Amino acid sequence: MPLALLALAIGAFGIGTTEFVIMGLLPEVAGDFGVSIPTAGLLVTGYALGVVIGAPLMTVLGTKVSRKRMLMLLMGLFIAGNLVSAVAPTFAIMLIGRVIASLAHGAFFGIGSVVAAELVAPDKKAGAIAMMFTGLTVANVVGVPLGTLIGQDVGWRVTFGIVAALGLVGLAGIARLVPEMPRPEGVHLRHELAAFKNAQVLLAMAMTVLGFGGVFAAITYIAPMMTHIAGFADGSVTWLLVLFGLGMVGGNLIGGKFADRALMPMLYVSLGALAAVLALFTLTAHNKIAATVTIALIGALGFATVPPLQKRVLDQAHGAPTLASAVNIGAFNLGNALSAWLGGMVIAAGFGYTAPNWVGAALAAAALVLAVLSAALERRDSGRTAVVASASAAGQRTPVHH
Repeated sequence: MPLALLALAIGAFGIGTTEFVIMGLLPEVAGDFGVSIPTAGLLVTGYALGVVIGAPLMTVLGTKVSRKRMLMLLMGLFIAGNLVSAVAPTFAIMLIGRVIASLAHGAFFGIGSVVAAELVAPDKKAGAIAMMFTGLTVANVVGVPLGTLIGQDVGWRVTFGIVAALGLVGLAGIARLVPEMPRPEGVHLRHELAAFKNAQVLLAMAMTVLGFGGVFAAITYIAPMMTHIAGFADGSVTWLLVLFGLGMVGGNLIGGKFADRALMPMLYVSLGALAAVLALFTLTAHNKIAATVTIALIGALGFATVPPLQKRVLDQAHGAPTLASAVNIGAFNLGNALSAWLGGMVIAAGFGYTAPNWVGAALAAAALVLAVLSAALERRDSGRTAVVASASAAGQRTPVHH
């Protein structure tokens, strides 16, 4: 794998850390600014919505810039946002800092996916995308727990200062290691937008929203589920999240490896197994050992879908993949926001802390149905193309009599 992928992974590590570390620091931030925990939760929601809006916006703004330069500009925006968060004198300014940082997220992963895929041979594209996303998964194993620990012991502002410094390392790595890759000739914004007329691109994005949403329906409420239902101490939640992160790392690499061999079968297996494991979590959540194993499996199966889904979008939007790739990253965050909201609704309705697992299982099962539908449509279309090509060839062979 080229060294340039390491630079992209470092950038991804910083972005992953800043996205998720806030969840562990909400009480400290709320206390410092004198706001309630639900109000502090806007720092999570604001970031997710910023990703959804920023992914297409920043990609469109970057259509006239080389991909390397755009990645560098996005890391600059990420650094600025985290510095604003680190020194914010009021809660409103911290929220602005979070949104500034989030604007870089979707476009960085979207453009980074295209660059990663172009750096390697065609049969290694999903593996290259997985290598970049390894930065995001490792952030959940190392960056988030360390950032939470530092934030609780030394102060949350120090955590955001360190994340900004990580961004500087990523920026330097991209400047030094990523080759100049001029934009393909003749690809304009209208070509990028045309990808959204392709039903297969839209189906892949819907699979992203539903499949990854299934994961976050359960994981958003893991703290009350594990402390109230499984009987874990509050301090154990951090280590359970590390285990979830380790599952993500393994699943991401496996997903990348097998997606290059058989993309759709990989999606069937990962989405089907994810739906089954999430449904089982309503039972295993009552036992500490079973719950621990299930959490690792949810991380692994959830992230096994990421490289194949991202590659599916790149394949279907071939010729103008950058905007579609970035919007698909926004779709992951839309899935996070949607499933967290649905999970909260079933808890508020009195169905208990394990109820979000049923929501997650239903979302993952719906994604599996879309995957089967997508493959069926593809077979039908390729069959029609073959018939047309055969008829055309037969017409050319038929002698003309005068």
